[in-house]
Order: sequence, then structure tokens, then C-alpha cells
Amino acid sequence: MPTIFLFFKENGLELHDIMVIQAIYSISIALIEIPSGYIADVLGRKKSMIIGTLFGFIGMLIYTFASGFWGFLPAALCLGIGQSFISGSDTALMYDSLVAANMKEKFIKFEGRSIALGNFAEAIAFIVGGFLAEISLRTPFYYQSVIAFIGLFVAFLLIEPPVSKLGNKKPWTNIKYIIKYSLVDNIPLKWNIIYSSVIGATTLVMAWFAQPYYAALNMEVKYYGIIGAVLNLAVAFTSFYAHRIEEKIDTNKLLIFILIGLCFCYAFLGSFLNYWGLAILFLFYLIRGIATPVLRDFINRFTPSEMRATVMSIRSFMIRVIFAIFSPFLGYVADVYSIQTAFNISAIVFFVIGLVSLIFYLKNEKIRLE
Repeated sequence: MPTIFLFFKENGLELHDIMVIQAIYSISIALIEIPSGYIADVLGRKKSMIIGTLFGFIGMLIYTFASGFWGFLPAALCLGIGQSFISGSDTALMYDSLVAANMKEKFIKFEGRSIALGNFAEAIAFIVGGFLAEISLRTPFYYQSVIAFIGLFVAFLLIEPPVSKLGNKKPWTNIKYIIKYSLVDNIPLKWNIIYSSVIGATTLVMAWFAQPYYAALNMEVKYYGIIGAVLNLAVAFTSFYAHRIEEKIDTNKLLIFILIGLCFCYAFLGSFLNYWGLAILFLFYLIRGIATPVLRDFINRFTPSEMRATVMSIRSFMIRVIFAIFSPFLGYVADVYSIQTAFNISAIVFFVIGLVSLIFYLKNEKIRLE
């Protein structure tokens, strides 16, 4: 990730092409996301994560040797399939493990620590990746393939907690039931999923716009990895303490703060092209570190154990759909006009759809509590 934008550019891709590949990657996740979540609920989360890490390893191998748009496309598809089998399963596995240990109230704490450790590791990887890219922009992929293989090995060591199982209905009948339950019948859960998905897409777009912003600042490549490391440490810090933040701040106020804070950062970056923007990026990633564990916990609170992985996959599905809809257009705007124009449009779009979903969630949550 430290130099992925430069790697794509070296292989003849413009920002619009990069966003198209990422949109296809997101669509591949979206198409398989809900069925893979159901498979995890029925066959087991461990098996689902083994399948996911296997496809992730294959995708990284393809990236290692491929070039050009059509060479990178199958790699993105494999990574998309892999991510769809992992997302939802990992969160469900942790939550149900805590339920089995009578510790579910500590989910935010442990999920936050998991995210913090992941981002701390990623911060180290950003620095190492930046130095590896000095050899060549493809060199980090060789090492990444090895790390992906280690992930496959670790997946086999996971322990499956005891969970309730869905009824003995046909798979598609069960999937339709879960979709209807989470997006129609359970109103608070529905708007929670939608709002969480908007926030997830908001942070995902920023992850792909950060490096073009560095390029617009004419920043030297050697600093990409260092800045990426600092941003990941920001996520690690607030994720680690997310449970304490959530305890001290009213839930509804926290949800409002997350939306306004992220969109403010987009608007600032769209208004100013200078090195103060790096401080705003740091703020954005601090808020992201709070948002991820907190929003996942909110969804888990409303979700029965037997459908937890599928519901989390519905959230991931919606994040990818939103990203796939807007990212190619935003990439086109950045190429034709400027990265700042893309930031300003992003601020407006995400604030509007985020605000609508948040209003409906708060309204129905108030009715539920009454």
C-alpha cells in the first residue's frame, strides 16, 4: 500500500483505471459477500477464513507477476473473493468467542485491540514497504505473497466457538430470511447497517485518495511509507482506546461526531492543497480508528448468533456497492479536474447519504427505547 498508486502508474494505469479495478474488486466482494457469510454461518467461520486466505494468497501471487489493466484484473478478483470469505467471519468469530466466555460486553475492547495491533503491524509494513520499493515498485509484492501464505497457515490454527445454527431450510431460503430480517424487519439494525456502510465507504475512498494527494503536493516517494505508517498508528491508537471513548461519550453524539468529523476532513482537503492537509489526514484516521470497532459492536448488539457472519457480510456488501458506485466517477473527476474537486464532491455526497441514514437510525432507536 505505501506505493501502490505509483506501482499502478508505472504499469500504465491512470487514477480512473485504478478506481475501476478497485470498483470491480468491490463488486466481486459484493456478489459473493452475502453467500460467503451464509457459508460461514453454516459450515463454520474457520473454514470460511481458510478459503478466504487461500484466495488472498493466490491473488497476491498474480499481482507479483502481472502487469497492465487486464493482468491486474484477475488478481483483484481473487483478492475480492478472498476478502468476501474473511469479512464478517472474523468479526463473528471474535464476538461468539467472547459470548462463549461470557465476555461479550468487552467486544469493543478486544475488537479495538485487534484493529490496533493490525494497524500497528501495518505501520511497520508501510515503512518497510517504502524501503523495499526503493529496489523496485514490484519488490513489496514478493514479500506480501509470503505474508499472505503465513495468513493461510494461521487460519488453520483458529478455534471455532460453539454457536447456534440456522434451521434446516434451503440455503437461499435462509439467506432471504436473514436479508429480510436485517434490512426490513429489524428497523434499528437496518439503519445501523446502512449508516455503518456509508462510513465504511467514506474511509475506503480516502484510503485510495491519500496517495494522489501526496502526488499533488509533489512529495518525494520516500516519505509515502513514513506518512502511511503514522496514519496507521493513528488508527491503532484510537482503536485501542475505542471502548473507553465509547463509555465516556453518548452513543448518538459519537455517531454524529464520526460523520461530521470525516466529512469535515474531506472538505478541508478539498479547499487547501498544502502540508496542513497531512494533519487533517491524521485527524481523519484518528476518527476512523474510533468508528470501526464502535460501529461493528452496534451491529452485533442487534444480531442473533446464528446469522452474525451473514449480517456482517451484508454490511461489507453495502460498503463495496457504495464504493463501486462512486469511486470510478470520483477517480474520473480527479483525473480531469483535480483531486481537490474530488474531495469536495466526496464531502457533499457522503455527508448527505450519511446524514439521511443517521436521522432514520436515531429516529427509530428513540421509538424502540420508548
